[in-house]
Amino acid sequence: MAKQPNQSQAGTNIQQVRQQNAQSAGQGQFGTEFASETNAQEVRQQNQQAEARKAKNSGNFGQQ
Repeated sequence: MAKQPNQSQAGTNIQQVRQQNAQSAGQGQFGTEFASETNAQEVRQQNQQAEARKAKNSGNFGQQ
């Protein structure tokens, strides 16, 4: 089977894939879009407070 120009061995249209990649590059992927809006210090503080509440509440478990 002769390989077509602009196609991979699997038959993928290389030019089409490159075009799709170029288009999606400018659309802000989820990983970076939400990461820039996250305040890591605030999340750490909230986690610490939640752990403290958990520890406090676990001490009262089973007591009335």
